[in-house]
Amino acid sequence: MSAAIKIEDLYHWYEIGEGQRVAALAGVDLEVQAGEFLALVGANGSGKSTLARHLNALLMPHQGRVLVNGIDTADQGRLWEVRCQVGMVFQNPDNQLVATIVEDDVAFGPENLGLPPAIIRERVDCALEAVGMSEHRRYPPHHLSGGQKQRVAIAGVLAMQPNCIVLDEPTAMLDPQGRQEVLATVRRLNKQQGITVILITHFMEEAIAADRVAVMADGRLIHQGTPREVFARQGELYQAGLDIPQVTELADRLRASGVSMPPVVLSVEELVSTLCS
Repeated sequence: MSAAIKIEDLYHWYEIGEGQRVAALAGVDLEVQAGEFLALVGANGSGKSTLARHLNALLMPHQGRVLVNGIDTADQGRLWEVRCQVGMVFQNPDNQLVATIVEDDVAFGPENLGLPPAIIRERVDCALEAVGMSEHRRYPPHHLSGGQKQRVAIAGVLAMQPNCIVLDEPTAMLDPQGRQEVLATVRRLNKQQGITVILITHFMEEAIAADRVAVMADGRLIHQGTPREVFARQGELYQAGLDIPQVTELADRLRASGVSMPPVVLSVEELVSTLCS
């Protein structure tokens, strides 16, 4: 795989008063491979949302650089190209829906690209099918559940045909069913369509689904690896203000009570299999 996104020594500061500033990002180095599913986790204030906004040039580096398929996001002449390659889905779906009918909302991006109507129709149909919302194409968005709204927001990004989708805590405002719907959609887009996915989340159960997990604290990348590697470092995660998946914690308690367990358990199925063996 080749690098879809390459982040080199990235710094970003916010002004907090006259002559005072705080580093939201402090020397972040990270590569995301084409077709990879990366989960980016961290406590509030760790810098993960600031990092997300650098990935499609909503923010510009104060030091260092971000490359999207080799394009420097600081190159103003190629800004639109970067944003077409990296789509963003944010926390609140209501803030992303702009039309009164679902299919019109999904068509908004392609229309702004100036595409012919036939191409727009094809893209809308494909995007709604990909997120399982074709049957709701004529619905007003306010008639949808939170999970359905977020899937429509994802469809709107898909209709732009990006190579990468960055989702900034897309399930934070959803109930458990809505979270499950959105995560299943994200997994399917990654595995079946090969879209590079960067999921920013504070739900550790969601991070388990990723190929790789990157952990942030105080504006720095403190650890990265497979979910099994990351959740084996429980002490570091607790110090960074993070929890571990509930099933992992349950397995740890069973192990502490004398039950034989693998070093890290990541799923209910794995836990049941271990208990029944």
